[in-house]
Amino acid sequence: MADAQWSPGRRAGDADEFLPVLDLIEPIRQRRLTVLFRLLLLIPHFVVLFFLEIAAFCTAVFGWFAALVLGRLPEPVFRFLAGVLGYRTRVGASGMLLIDRYPPFALNPPPDYPVQIDVRPTRLNRLAVFFRLVLVIPAAIVQSLVTSGWYALAILWWLITLILGRMPRPLFEATAATLRYDMRVSAYLSLLSPAYPKRLFGEDALSVPERQGRSATRPLVMSGAAKALLVLFLVLGLVSALTTSVTRSSSDDTDTWMRRQSGRVVHPSTGMSGR
Repeated sequence: MADAQWSPGRRAGDADEFLPVLDLIEPIRQRRLTVLFRLLLLIPHFVVLFFLEIAAFCTAVFGWFAALVLGRLPEPVFRFLAGVLGYRTRVGASGMLLIDRYPPFALNPPPDYPVQIDVRPTRLNRLAVFFRLVLVIPAAIVQSLVTSGWYALAILWWLITLILGRMPRPLFEATAATLRYDMRVSAYLSLLSPAYPKRLFGEDALSVPERQGRSATRPLVMSGAAKALLVLFLVLGLVSALTTSVTRSSSDDTDTWMRRQSGRVVHPSTGMSGR
């Protein structure tokens, strides 16, 4: 499994469009104690990620201008952004209970770490770079829905993994697909890849040549149950978004009405109200 790699151009044998790859090991038994305290154990990583994201944002802004001029990301920019993407993905995989091994505090993980990403930048279309924030909107909406849908039932997934000591295969596949799509959207937005995010519901086993290294998610061939879970995530995410929107609108209307009422003054002598 290969982590982020720098390539100034297309590699020999690469397909016309290389989608960023998320490599995960097959689901194995997890220690119930680490599952129980998973979020507490990851707090140090959340702190590190906070500062890394700030640095990555500033680097991405510089990279955007550089990509407009050069038609690609400069090597140091690519390496740093890819490192942050990998770090975020490894922490996400641990937080979503896909793996049990604790993430390393490093942008470049050990070769034997069970979560790896593979990003291979080619030359970037300058027009697509210029409008990247607009182009990413549809994929970002899907990403938001499927991710929020997963977290809507996160306590249930946590209880299942805690009781069984492992994540069931359909849930593992659906969760891996969610994380992979999130990673691909981030890679596209940060100009690490010109490939538009796709294949949320996985791919066919024959889509990856036999000569390439395989893992539990390369290719990600999903069962019917896993695809049904993904649909559930999307529906829950949509319901959550609609509920939040309606609640916010109702709250705004209530606040407006209360401000209008508080602006009225009742005169005791006349019983008339006024400003």
